[in-house]
Formats: sequence, C-alpha cells, structure tokens
Amino acid sequence: MPNIALDLGKQSADFGVTSVYGEQQDVDGVRLVPVALTWTAFGGGSDEAGNGGGGGGGYAVPLGAYIRRGDDLRFEPNVVSLLAVGIPFVWVAGRALSRVIRALKK
Repeated sequence: MPNIALDLGKQSADFGVTSVYGEQQDVDGVRLVPVALTWTAFGGGSDEAGNGGGGGGGYAVPLGAYIRRGDDLRFEPNVVSLLAVGIPFVWVAGRALSRVIRALKK
C-alpha cells in the first residue's frame, strides 16, 4: 500500500512560490509576471480495518501582475479579485467594530 503522505509530498513540491507567481510572459516588449493568492489543503485517514484514503484541493485568486516596461517595475492589481477578497474582510471588520462600540457604550 503506497504511503499517502509521501505521494502528497511529491505532488505538492510545485506549490508555494511557483503557484503564487506565474511564468513570466513577454507581450509587445512588456514583461508580465502574474501573482495569485492560493490556498491548499490535504487530508487522509484510515479506519480500524486498515482501509485508508486521502485527498486534497486548492484554490487560487488572481491578484494582479508585476509589469516591467523598460526600467519601470510596478504592480497592477486585478481590481475585481481584490474586491472579492476585500469585501468579506471589510464586513468582518465592520461587524467587530460595531460590537466593540456597543460594548463600550454599556
């Protein structure tokens, strides 16, 4: 029976920096390096009879790209993705702030 942890370790070798920063692309003399926010998770287990299983998954949100034109290097965000990531954060922060204010009034 193969060792699930070793198999997952071999498959996840490309995760990390290579999954966050994409391959450099050259478009009309402009160099682009895409940037993403990624999540990965793995799990596994077995029962008393020795039957085991495992799995994993991942998710990526494109945040933008580093763009180089001549000597100028800058990050240009993907506005739609930043809003999708930022809206839940703003909601949670607003909710927490309202509870703090309500507690201070008492």
